[in-house]
Amino acid sequence: MATRRIAFTIAANPPPRLDKALSRDVPAEAALSRTRLARLIAEGAVMVGGHPATDAKARVEEGAEVVIAVQQAEESDIAPQAIPLQVVYEDADLIVVNKPSGMVVHPAPGSPQGTLVNALLHHCGADLSGVGGVKRPGIVHRIDKDTSGLLVAAKSDAAHHGLAALFEAHDVERYYRALCYGVPDAADPRLRGVRGAAFEPGNILRITTQLARHRSDRQKQAVVPQGGRRAVTRVRVMQGFGAPPVVALTECWLETGRTHQIRVHMAHAGHALVGDPVYGGRRRVAKGALSAEAEAAIRGFPRQALHAAVLGFVHPVTGASLRFEAPLPADMAGLLAALDPGGDPQAPS
Repeated sequence: MATRRIAFTIAANPPPRLDKALSRDVPAEAALSRTRLARLIAEGAVMVGGHPATDAKARVEEGAEVVIAVQQAEESDIAPQAIPLQVVYEDADLIVVNKPSGMVVHPAPGSPQGTLVNALLHHCGADLSGVGGVKRPGIVHRIDKDTSGLLVAAKSDAAHHGLAALFEAHDVERYYRALCYGVPDAADPRLRGVRGAAFEPGNILRITTQLARHRSDRQKQAVVPQGGRRAVTRVRVMQGFGAPPVVALTECWLETGRTHQIRVHMAHAGHALVGDPVYGGRRRVAKGALSAEAEAAIRGFPRQALHAAVLGFVHPVTGASLRFEAPLPADMAGLLAALDPGGDPQAPS
């Protein structure tokens, strides 16, 4: 396997640890994250002053000559596939796409191909500099198969670890559009009895619970009284539909990002998403509250009505502030048009 050599000199006032000093002084074009550098140290691929350096905590002096031997990234064992992608943004380090509903993000036993990763491998090709030593896109967050919307993937090792740190610190702006049954409202006495539900100024519903895998259905997540992982979702009603309102278009944003978080939280609050077959979204609306056409559109909606509409973050390599918006896909726009024939389904509230 081909190897590239990266040579540089430790600058003045180096950090007390070798891995931190390398992370500070390694040339930016090498695209090596601190995590990758620590792995290279452990593998014996780092020479300091002509001698192998295998202790990441060792001290290093100013002016020390460093040579790092980095093997060229291996080819991924996942097959590239020529699947059309809606690319919203792309540079040397990362790519943002608007994922259609029905597409799985990463290959799994039940979905070995036709995934977003297969499509990205074909689209990015030689532009993938390697994530963890393998030519593959770095997936740091996922969207459910039947949820549409914005997703960012890394093309370089540095971007991968930088994005992962942003998501772990919850420093990513993520807003979803969701169509739910009922209208979340602070005046609803029922919600006052829902564990973890509270209202913030502006009639914003805040749901704070612990989430864990369902005890009897391993494909589902569930709210649990203890254990699990903390999850926080905020919900703002954008528009209600019906007389009286029986369905609402909401804006949901995540403080945390757990599996199925919005779907589980909305069902927990008694406002399951329209079309959600897993968390109780096949409910009936009050007779006569909607037109026959609107009722039929809701009953026939084939997926959870959830769309990742806004994604914002600081670029982990360049430091630029990035923010992207994706309009509602045709199926959700059509559903809203059936609920409100005279409205603009893409207009913000």
